[in-house]
Amino acid sequence: MDKNKWTKIFEFTGSGLAIVYSLLIASNTGNEILGFLLLLISALLFAGWAVIDRRWAFLALQFFYIISAIIGLIRWS
Repeated sequence: MDKNKWTKIFEFTGSGLAIVYSLLIASNTGNEILGFLLLLISALLFAGWAVIDRRWAFLALQFFYIISAIIGLIRWS
């Protein structure tokens, strides 16, 4: 697959997961673990997109989202 196809996959999948994780966490329905897991996956996909497109500030932002997801997973486990 070419670079453009990978970035679209990472962008749209990451965005979809970000929408779902934010709804799960905000809903306060006991789905926080799943929400933080989706946050982690979303941030990893966005990090892949950032590396492919050489968007270093966006990659740095994803690092903090990844750390937030890990903290959330640990605290809610």
